[in-house]
This record gives sequence, structure tokens and C-alpha cells, in this order.
Amino acid sequence: MKRYNPSEIETKWQSVWEDQRVNKVVVDSTKQKLYVAGMFPYPSGAGMHTGHAFSYTIVDAIARFHRQHGKNVLNPMGWDTFGLPAENYAIKTGTAPAVVTADNIANFKKQFKRMGVSFDWSRELNTSDPDYYKWTQWVFTKFFERDLAYQKESLQWWCPVDKTVLANEQVEGGRCWRCGSVVEKKSMKQWFFKITNYADALLDEIPSLDWPQKIKTAQTNWIGKSQGAEIEFKVDSREDLITVFSTRPDTLFGATFVVLAPEHGLSKKLATGERKESVNEYIKSAVKKSEIERTNDTREKTGVFTGSYATNPINGVKVPIWIADYVMIGYGTGAIMAVPAHDERDLAFAEKFNLPVVEVIEKPETYDGESKIYSGEGILINSGSFDGTATSEAREEIVAWLEQQGTGRTKTTYKMRDWL
Repeated sequence: MKRYNPSEIETKWQSVWEDQRVNKVVVDSTKQKLYVAGMFPYPSGAGMHTGHAFSYTIVDAIARFHRQHGKNVLNPMGWDTFGLPAENYAIKTGTAPAVVTADNIANFKKQFKRMGVSFDWSRELNTSDPDYYKWTQWVFTKFFERDLAYQKESLQWWCPVDKTVLANEQVEGGRCWRCGSVVEKKSMKQWFFKITNYADALLDEIPSLDWPQKIKTAQTNWIGKSQGAEIEFKVDSREDLITVFSTRPDTLFGATFVVLAPEHGLSKKLATGERKESVNEYIKSAVKKSEIERTNDTREKTGVFTGSYATNPINGVKVPIWIADYVMIGYGTGAIMAVPAHDERDLAFAEKFNLPVVEVIEKPETYDGESKIYSGEGILINSGSFDGTATSEAREEIVAWLEQQGTGRTKTTYKMRDWL
């Protein structure tokens, strides 16, 4: 029996497959159609790595499975040739992007064919081909015409070496994930897509999806719809107002300090003379941290006092204004009213910096006392004329009072942000 020789047998049959175009999709109305595709690779290296082989083997297995079940499967391949990876590789090799990209694609294609993956090469795409990107331009134009694409100034992670904007996930320990250089926050005019216009529609459809419950819960939390109120705290001795968003306006009497995100427009302005240096140093350090680091509730809270105070609009009490990195500029207004008696993060901050704690919700008799804070429903205490009011009713009554005073309003906000 002749010994099996992969290099001979595979080469022979791969040649036969290519000559006979066995993977070319033919229109056949009698068969169920199915589109199967992996993410188009960046041809930003001389050839494939093991990750490419792993990913596209899975795609190929799925395509073959459905073909064997009688479906008419379209399994195309394309190349994501625009963007930083291709540009950096061209710089690294000292070769024009058009030349080095074409060379890399040729080798990628050769390697894919040697793997035997069942791509329909007659449908090959290249994102830097004018016949392709004219359609991305057309799609963008339609978004713009429908007021779904807009420009605005936005603080973004910036890599000074790669000279590009980075996502939160691409910042690791204050450094660029690609080149390792120290990143910085930079205000830049960027294009955004208004995906928040569809937040409620997405929430309405999630329950009907045939997905695992944990995935549906994650999607709901990612959208993060919150209903509450915007409340204005006037800064003492200045004309500035700090607008905070809270889902619990019923706890306003318990707000004993205000916290700004380091990136907030007032953070540096409100630092008094002797506090300016420490405030600037804190902000400089805080903005280098990723959102994941800053929102990690297990780490010790950090912050700095601005030296300024604001007035709580419900009771006229002066409260100190702090800056802390656990408050994010992208959620709500980038400022919070801190109610340490009824919020764990605020309590941790108050205990570290010896700030006052005022309970404004009476704990029910059934409360087990395992947690330092009570954040449930109940009856208001220490809340002036609202004492004895159920929290569910007090939310509406306090917001109505604020609206009459011109210092607050109802508001719905989302954790989900428009797509950059």
C-alpha cells in the first residue's frame, strides 16, 4: 500500500477544485441560500499566522456543514486594507502601501488555497478598491442625510506614536496595546453615528431574541437605560452650575458632596489657589487610566478636593466639590450628587475622606443589616417637608418641586453611547 503523502495529494486535489471552481456559487432557486463569512483579515503582515488558520478553519467547517445539508452557501473572502495596520506595516517595511498590500494579499491567498478552505474566490473583495469603497461612502452619505452622522468635540485616547485614536479596550495600563507608548487624552473633532436613537427599539426587541438569557441581560445592561432627573447645584461665589443626573432624586436631602469626573469642564476651573497643583496632578494621572480600571469597585477610591463648594438646591446646604476617577464623563453629565448613606461607592469614598453621611430612607423592619447601606424603597426621613413620604412618591414630588424652582427636570439617559 502506497504511503499517504499530504503534499502530493492535497496539491493535486486543490488544483482540481480550482480548475473546476467547485466553490463558486451558482444561482439555484431550488436551494436554501446561506451566507457564511468571517471577518476580513488585515493583510498587514507578510503572511498568515496561526490565528488566521484557526479562525477561518472554523468558518470553513460551518460552510461545508451547510453545503452537505443541501444549502447553497456563499463563503467569500475579502481584505480589510484600509487603516492603521496596513499603514504601519508599510512604514515598517519602507514600501508604498499599495505595493506592500498587494504583495501580502497574494501570499495570504496562496496560503489560504494551500489550507484548502472553500472560499468562493470569484467574490473576492478589497476595501481599498474604489468599486468597493464607493458604497461605504454612499452608505455614510445616507446616514448624514438622515441626521444619523454628526461631528462633535470629544475626549479620546490618543497614541502619539501611532498617531491614532484608541478604544478603551486598546489602552492597557495607560499604554497603547499596539506599540506600548504612553497614551494621552486629547480633545478632537470626531464623527459619530447616532445609535442611541435606536436604544428603546433595541430594548423592546431583546426579550423576543432566541439568545441565552445571560447574553440578553448583558445587552440590556450595555444599553443601560436609566430614568431619573437632572439636578442643578450652583457653585458658590461663581455663576457656574453643576448639573448632575440621578436615578434617585428622592435621596437629594442625603447628598453631602458633589463629585466631578476628571475630564469635566469645571474640574480645573473650580480648583482654588492652593488646590490647583494637586488637582492638576490628579487629573493628569486619572485620565491615563482605562474605563475598566476606573470602574473597578474592588480597588480603593481616590480623589481630590477642589476647594470649592456648591449649594444643594433642596435644602440650601453647602457641599464640597470633589474630583474622582470613579465618575465617568461619558455617563449622565459627568457629575454626580454623592449620597453615601445609600450608595456603596459614595460610602467608600466618604469613609476614606471623612465626609458626612446622612440617612434619608428609613430602613424597613425586615432589613437584615448585612450591608452598611440601604438602597431600597422606604419612607423618607431627615428630608424636611418630605418626611414620611414613600420614596416612590417622593421621586415625583421632589422633581416637581425642582421644576417649579427651575433647578431640575425629569431625564432619561443611556449608558450606551453614540458610535465613534
